[in-house]
Amino acid sequence: MYLVPPMDDEPPPEYVAFVAGHLTALRTETDRLVGGDAEGGHIYMDVLADLAGHWRRLRLWSWLAGKDAAGEYLQRRLAARTKQWRDEQIYDVDVRVLRTQIYMPLHGPGQTLALRKAQVLDDTVRAGAVPFADAGIAWVQAYKKQEWHRLGRWIATCILVVGGMIQYMTWLSTGS
Repeated sequence: MYLVPPMDDEPPPEYVAFVAGHLTALRTETDRLVGGDAEGGHIYMDVLADLAGHWRRLRLWSWLAGKDAAGEYLQRRLAARTKQWRDEQIYDVDVRVLRTQIYMPLHGPGQTLALRKAQVLDDTVRAGAVPFADAGIAWVQAYKKQEWHRLGRWIATCILVVGGMIQYMTWLSTGS
């Protein structure tokens, strides 16, 4: 019996939906923060794995506090992972951001007929294969990390119990 049950081996649908909703922005922000470096592209997966490891706690905190704790945690971990990546670089990283935006009005005179029809239709956005795959990979990474931590706790407990038994037996043999 567990006080806190272990992670499921499959990501919950809420996590997959969260990843699907934030993946594009996360990848864009990661590319912006590392200056488009292909070697820094793994950062967003590390951030998603960090998020997966704390998903249940963040969901509970979101429910209790009434705010988006997972989104805030995502931003904090992205900043921390990016700083760590920059510190590990051999040479100084110089990032120059060139912002280009394509603006399409969502309502008003420049709005297309398709956008006007989309307002009355049911949502057709589906979580594609990429967000589902990224969420699954990140969840498995977090699950493996959790399993290693559980094994470490078990080994530490066994060492403490055996050490305590040795101390107790030594105390009994010298005290009698």
